[in-house]
Amino acid sequence: MKIAEIFYSIQGEGTLVGVPSVFVRTSGCNLRCTWCDTPYTSWQPEGEELTITQIAERAQSFGASHVVITGGEPMIAPEMAALTEAIAATGAHITIETAGTVYQAVRCDLMSISPKLANSTPWNREGGRWAPQHERLRYRPAVLSKLMADYAYQIKFVVASPSDLEEIEKMQSELGAAAGQIVLMPEGINREVLRERGLWLAEICKEHGYRFSPRLHVELWGNQRGV
Repeated sequence: MKIAEIFYSIQGEGTLVGVPSVFVRTSGCNLRCTWCDTPYTSWQPEGEELTITQIAERAQSFGASHVVITGGEPMIAPEMAALTEAIAATGAHITIETAGTVYQAVRCDLMSISPKLANSTPWNREGGRWAPQHERLRYRPAVLSKLMADYAYQIKFVVASPSDLEEIEKMQSELGAAAGQIVLMPEGINREVLRERGLWLAEICKEHGYRFSPRLHVELWGNQRGV
């Protein structure tokens, strides 16, 4: 499996924010978000080929109780089920961070699903060559519904503008998701943008009963790899 990085940090997003966690970041993605903050796993995927045993041993070596499998898009990796079985055997809590475009049966304690909104489509990046594929794949209700039925989950939206709310409410209605399981997070890769967007996004969360998530790792360390 191609792995971009394995590192120990704290969870910076979602309902488990602040929990010390090992991050296993797979390389490769079927989407191309225009604002992608890990282009080394999507736009220009890089990494090293590791066996399932090597990955599980590296993850276990930190001694953390929580492991986050992220990407890229980890659910497109053919050996993902085997990797989750190996990590589960160590007793770790497993979070999988996915866009919810692909389903496979895995071991998972929290499915962190992040459907991509229209603000993610790269119409103006690289001449828009990835835009049609991205637009076709970014929202797959049948896959999302199956993930929601089979796993404990949170639905996390990356919000760039108050106008994104209309699309979020439409998806919520179509998926039948409770407001308390929806997490809104400001889009941005620097503290100033996150703070400015966070102010109005917090008000939206208060009004609609959604959870607010910071990007704690960016606030603490900036836009860096390995944190």
